[in-house]
Amino acid sequence: MNVILSIGLLIFTGYLLGELAEKIKLPKISGYILAGILLNPDLSGIMSNEFVGHTDPLLSISLAFITFSIGGSLSAKKLRATGKTIFSLTLFESLFAFLMVFLFMFLSLRFFMPTFQSTSIALAVSLVLASLAAPTDPSATLAVIHEYKAKGEVSSTMLEIAAFDDIVGIIIYTLVTAFAAFFLGSDIDFGKTTLNLGIDVGGAILIGAAIGFVFQLITKIFSKQEEGTLIVLTFGAILMSYGISEYFGFESLLSTIALGAVVANFNPLAQKIFKLIERYTDELIFVIFFTLSGLHLQLSSITGSYVLIVIYIIARVIGKFTGIFSGALLFSTSPKVKKYTAGGLIPQGGIVIGLALLLTKDPVFKDTGSMIMGVVIGAALIHEIIGPISSRLSLKKAGEIE
Repeated sequence: MNVILSIGLLIFTGYLLGELAEKIKLPKISGYILAGILLNPDLSGIMSNEFVGHTDPLLSISLAFITFSIGGSLSAKKLRATGKTIFSLTLFESLFAFLMVFLFMFLSLRFFMPTFQSTSIALAVSLVLASLAAPTDPSATLAVIHEYKAKGEVSSTMLEIAAFDDIVGIIIYTLVTAFAAFFLGSDIDFGKTTLNLGIDVGGAILIGAAIGFVFQLITKIFSKQEEGTLIVLTFGAILMSYGISEYFGFESLLSTIALGAVVANFNPLAQKIFKLIERYTDELIFVIFFTLSGLHLQLSSITGSYVLIVIYIIARVIGKFTGIFSGALLFSTSPKVKKYTAGGLIPQGGIVIGLALLLTKDPVFKDTGSMIMGVVIGAALIHEIIGPISSRLSLKKAGEIE
């Protein structure tokens, strides 16, 4: 099957199963992900592994657009009012998820699994898996909010936390994996690790902001042009931001989030730009991204990790809910935010799988990387299926969707 035909089949299947999911009162993206899983080379063999490898650029482009829209939710006006609370809730839910997964995993590996009698290996694996528990997949939350046109303090809080979540998650992952390497007998240089982290995060944000201000100047020149021109310019800016950041080895997703934030706060055409993206590209982007996400899941790597996958998911969910609840109590947020926000922070995929893939290429983790990857892939599969449903239920209980 040639590449063009495969992409057509992928989009068509994703769209049909998305519509079917809607008919049975599930979020459309649950159908998109299921379509990708059904087409997965490890399951049906309809798509080849070679084709999956060819779709990496398409996946990156889709993710760039989604993270741009997420950045657009970071309005300075809203953050001035809620910024301290949002940042605090993000820290609480990220750190609680980290601590719960670490505790559950270490106890399970050390005392219930005979292959992990070494305390140092159990500590290293538990730390790495815990560091991967912090990030949320903001694209899934955004897709559900857009699909149901949710509006209110809970949906707004979900999006803002999910945007900051990735930054906190990357910081936790970078520092913790460096520390975990120490338990596996590797030398550790916290100074160098922290410096590299600052360069990666700071460089990405700087590039996104710079492209955002250049984009603002260009849109001023073409402000009276047709909507089509504005869409083309927006596409170019998003891809430039992501591509330049990737070229320099920075965190590309943070770059497009920064671009979206700059556009939302400084560009006079911001409202028009985000409405155009929502109206003309959102559904196509979501179909492509989530169907491809299901297609990219390496189902074969899950074998033998079922117990750890279940423990990881339970511990992470407990961490997210207790983190939001504790933070909300401490900072006296509204009862709705305290009860329902955590339900939108369950989805996980994208960046977590990417970080786990980087880990498997590190010689320090050559003996444990495949097992860690199996847990992350299996958990991502379940999180991406239950996450959108959890988001929808939370928003419905909060009274922000019908």
